[in-house]
Amino acid sequence: MADDNSLRERLIDVGVDLVLTEGSASVGLREIARRAGVSHGAPRRYFATHHALLSAVARRGFEDLAARFEAAVDPEAPPRAQLERLAETYVGYALECRGMFELMFRHDLLDGAQQDDGRPQLRTSTLPLFERMVALVVRCREDPDTVRRPGGAAVPPAVTAAALWSGLHGIAQLWTWGSLQLALATPPPGDQERDRLVTAVLDAHLGPVTA
Repeated sequence: MADDNSLRERLIDVGVDLVLTEGSASVGLREIARRAGVSHGAPRRYFATHHALLSAVARRGFEDLAARFEAAVDPEAPPRAQLERLAETYVGYALECRGMFELMFRHDLLDGAQQDDGRPQLRTSTLPLFERMVALVVRCREDPDTVRRPGGAAVPPAVTAAALWSGLHGIAQLWTWGSLQLALATPPPGDQERDRLVTAVLDAHLGPVTA
């Protein structure tokens, strides 16, 4: 059993490396087997379909992103500062690990059936991120240093968090495609301008920080 688990993890390791260096289109069962030094039929012992393998690889991406959040966000910092660090980490991860980020949010994987190994649907891996954002939105609304527009607090925290998430994801995708750089006449890498966009998204939904 230990050897089986070790080989399964090695196959996923190879898939992660392929996604990060060459994109998800390069991840096939045969190519993974070749690079792992096993027979081309070996991956089928662990992954019944190509999507099952991609799902396992994408799950690693969510684990990596969660670890980056933990390293970047100071739990003792004000809620707005925590949310800003989370947002910057999210967009930064998208630009640094483009292939993995795109794979993690592929609907044909996230909306699939329960995984062969009994794990829940991959799309549930997004829930901890969203729940964390909702909790921080609630805390930001209680912070006297964050100014809200009249009636802004009436919007449910989950809706505000969803809008924030959508804005951050849009920044990541449009920046990756070069659209924002073109619109803003900002040459890449443009990290400062990217961070200004993140702040603008937070300000639009939570109001600016006054202190």
